[in-house]
Amino acid sequence: MIRYHKLKGGNTAAEILPGSTLITSPEEVLELMVEAGYQDSVAMILYRESLHGDFFDLKTGLAGEILQKFSNYRFKLSIIGDFSEYKSKSLNDFIRESNRTGIINFEGSLDEALSGLNK
Repeated sequence: MIRYHKLKGGNTAAEILPGSTLITSPEEVLELMVEAGYQDSVAMILYRESLHGDFFDLKTGLAGEILQKFSNYRFKLSIIGDFSEYKSKSLNDFIRESNRTGIINFEGSLDEALSGLNK
């Protein structure tokens, strides 16, 4: 299920509600992006639990494949959750670098995600 949030400039962000889907492939993300695009969405908000665990194991390549879709289609992404349980140095470096560049952000709450998307 998708909830839409108005952003500055009249566009929307598509929030994929927790428990509504488990994303296991880049193709599933593309389907969500197409659906969100019909509502003038320029951004998507996902919850950590909506992403298959392989996403957070960078060696699988799933994160790279999924995040490449957002980059290719110039769609911003916020991922909400508590990422402190992940002890991987490479994942934590990746999260820090992603947050620095601003296209893909890892946030702690919906309010933080919306605030970041409205910049």
